[in-house]
Amino acid sequence: MLHKDLRRYYTPASLTEKIMRRKTTTRLMNLLINKVLRGRTVSGLDCREIYVPSSDGECRIRTIIFKPADAPPDLPVMLFLHGGGYITGLPEMYTDLIEGFIRARPCVVVAPDYRKAFTKPFPAGFNDCYDTLLWLRGHGDAIGVNPGKLIIAGTSAGGGLTAAVTLKARDTMDMSVAFQMPLYGMIDDRQPFDPARQIESPAWGTATNLFGWQSYLAGIIKEGAEVPAYASPARNHDYSDFPPTITFVGSLDPFLHETTAYVEELKQAGIPTEFRIYEGCFHGFDQIAPNTSVGKDALDFMYSSYCKYYDRYM
Repeated sequence: MLHKDLRRYYTPASLTEKIMRRKTTTRLMNLLINKVLRGRTVSGLDCREIYVPSSDGECRIRTIIFKPADAPPDLPVMLFLHGGGYITGLPEMYTDLIEGFIRARPCVVVAPDYRKAFTKPFPAGFNDCYDTLLWLRGHGDAIGVNPGKLIIAGTSAGGGLTAAVTLKARDTMDMSVAFQMPLYGMIDDRQPFDPARQIESPAWGTATNLFGWQSYLAGIIKEGAEVPAYASPARNHDYSDFPPTITFVGSLDPFLHETTAYVEELKQAGIPTEFRIYEGCFHGFDQIAPNTSVGKDALDFMYSSYCKYYDRYM
């Protein structure tokens, strides 16, 4: 079933998925990622670490700013939200992707290292991302950006957070989003319980997806409360006044149907969209196999769509 370019990645991607189905092994992986990648910079970019106060007063949100060298003032700003199933990950894991955005069209990327579920479940991570958004509103001059030229982007769980932060910004009108990029976003906690959408796939399948959602929504599950749309954005059904949207997904990704449904609802609301499905591709294939022909094609689609919307909406 796999795309021919991805068959050699099946075994390592499957092993990684199994590691992420258990709290103990995921914690160990987080320790390793922090030791190896935390503080990683990009040659040719001004990279600095700041700390944004959290609204609950429980932490300072470590946030990385990636800026073009000798950047002019008043650049657009991208809030970039990293992936990792709400249970793992760092902004520094996505420096290649971030650098690609900055090279394609000049912007300043602000990437919070939001709290993951094992530190504190929803709404902590979501609030950290939104707190960073509000911080941008008041500190644009300090980092040389125009907060009125705002892009929100992220992959996987970061795509889910992108959709959630965009939804709240629409609801509150705190800030205007020029366009959003919730790439193969983790947006529907109901997927693991829908037999029609169950899938065994390397990198991230239904069983792992269930573990990620149960970890992220642990507080809600314990209380027996209803899952809000800010936690699971597919539960929203009002897409009026949403920003233009770019996304793609693989046909073997458990997020295929929720991504397709999300795009259809945006289209029905008259929102401009750029969307593509990649046949035979599993979750995160563009990051796992970026040098394959299908990986390059997906990245080319993403960057060209980004440039198109940047030129149109900036």
